[in-house]
Amino acid sequence: MLEMFKPTWMVERAYEISPAALKRQGIRAVFSDLDNTLIAWNNPNGTPELRTWMEELHQAGIPLIVVSNNSRARIGKAVQKLDLPYVARSLKPLSFGITRARKKLGLATSEVVMVGDQLLTDVAAANHAHIRSILVKPLIETDKWVTRPNRFMEKFVMQDLQKQYPDMDWQEELK
Repeated sequence: MLEMFKPTWMVERAYEISPAALKRQGIRAVFSDLDNTLIAWNNPNGTPELRTWMEELHQAGIPLIVVSNNSRARIGKAVQKLDLPYVARSLKPLSFGITRARKKLGLATSEVVMVGDQLLTDVAAANHAHIRSILVKPLIETDKWVTRPNRFMEKFVMQDLQKQYPDMDWQEELK
């Protein structure tokens, strides 16, 4: 059961994932969580690094789609300035949102990756959908109140994962 929470890769920030590395892995689309992955949960404007990364993905022909458990209103407001497509109420850790986005693009499971900051939702949803995942560190240390219980449990899951998979570590590049 523990392997359900094991990410394919671990990279500190989403912005560090190069389009070239994604293409080497056969990835043609990036699905991403929103809060504390792309933007800080309390700052919907994003950072210059996010905008640069989005432009690099666009230039490489790799779409970026937000797959979030948030409501349509919350995501729409948050990504309005970023002009990103999204799937709201994705029901992570279940695979519904990821599968819906993947099928809409007409891509195989091997051609998409889920990027997120939580093992219990983002990584678990990717594994349920049989796609690869990239765990990133949260952009800021605080979370919305609904995320705090997951963060607490996640510490124990991460400890167990690192015991079972001692080579699981943060990387600078997708390998």
